[in-house]
Amino acid sequence: MPRQVHLFERPTRFVAGTVGQPGDRTFYLQASDDSGRTVSVALEKTQVQVLADRMNELLDEVAGRASTIIPAEAEPDDLEPLTAPVDEEFRVAAMGLAWDGSAEAVVVEAVAAGDEPIDEEAILSDSEDGPDALRVTITPMAARAFVARARRVVAAGRPPCPLCSLPLDPAGHVCPRQNGYRR
Repeated sequence: MPRQVHLFERPTRFVAGTVGQPGDRTFYLQASDDSGRTVSVALEKTQVQVLADRMNELLDEVAGRASTIIPAEAEPDDLEPLTAPVDEEFRVAAMGLAWDGSAEAVVVEAVAAGDEPIDEEAILSDSEDGPDALRVTITPMAARAFVARARRVVAAGRPPCPLCSLPLDPAGHVCPRQNGYRR
């Protein structure tokens, strides 16, 4: 079966968000366009954090060497919840991130998990074979806004334990730094 690539060129919305309560949240990337089409893919909290960090680094690098004007920072311009219903197209196994110099845009690709390990060459390629993917092309300003929102979403979880940095449950947790005593 040929791969399905969900393409979004300059979507009206590209955000990271969650469904559920802290400690039991599912993280999503969600892209929407003018026609009302919305695609949601599930991923891990650490994947959202890494994507935000790498996107920020990419923009800083491009700003330092290209003639493109890239904003230094942006506030999240979209703090709305994910567009309902959130139907997971697939779970992300790998991601790719690139700068398209001709379009002066950031390209993000999230690739589905499959039965076999992901071939790195399948990410950001137009091959007919390979896992399903979500490919989004966004402006530098939209990328900075994505980074700001993604960092907020990640930080909105459970507070860390001051001793071991593991997340605290509302009832506390068994802290390894306290030899198993509740904190």
